[in-house]
Amino acid sequence: MNFKVHVIDVKNQLQNYIWLLEDIHTHDVIAVDPTEASLVQSFCAEHDLKLKQIWLTHWHKDHIGGVPDLIADQHIQVYGPREELSKIPFISHPLQHQDRIEFNGLKVDIIAVPGHTLGHITYFIDALDILFCGDTLFAMGCGRLFEGTAEQMYQSLNRLAALPPRTQVYCTHEYTLSNAQFALHAEPDNLAIQHRAEQVRLQREKGEITLPSTIALELETNPFLRVNSAEDFKKLREMKDHF
Repeated sequence: MNFKVHVIDVKNQLQNYIWLLEDIHTHDVIAVDPTEASLVQSFCAEHDLKLKQIWLTHWHKDHIGGVPDLIADQHIQVYGPREELSKIPFISHPLQHQDRIEFNGLKVDIIAVPGHTLGHITYFIDALDILFCGDTLFAMGCGRLFEGTAEQMYQSLNRLAALPPRTQVYCTHEYTLSNAQFALHAEPDNLAIQHRAEQVRLQREKGEITLPSTIALELETNPFLRVNSAEDFKKLREMKDHF
């Protein structure tokens, strides 16, 4: 394996993670949704890494906050959603559904997933079984509908659910414990959810990260991937919003 994923725990109120993907031969890295520049700069300095690309999933401040300082004094390619260029003016490479980009020979497919925001995109790397999915799909949950409709989010989640089961799901927040509590409420008889919820509780008690998940695990334990219609999804999402 020529590539390695690192995590930076932002330790903010929103429990953000910044993911770094390193080419272990060249020590080039990409940063996904860098909340704070200083955290990325410190990590790269400490591990002798060279930041080459930034991948953005959507325009929310906790996902793009660190970009201006990271690109201020060096040439770094910034990839992000074409639909959100007006909100993220520093994107140098605007992307839309079914675009393909490259990082040191690695092919990366862009999947549009409107719902949380209208232009939200995800980055899927088939060769590594990796999905960087921002705030669309969470471990045992999904993002709130800030801009899109329930129909859009339902279709977006279906797109991700159709990826290979072994795909590792790297979302951007440590929301798994609260999502697990809602999943137990939504599907009280689901043994897989019961087992995972207990596992997640123990992990968080020890201060351990609960990510990445996998598509296979989400299909078993994420109520939002287990509904059969946009109407059912809408009801479930509204129930979660008031949980």
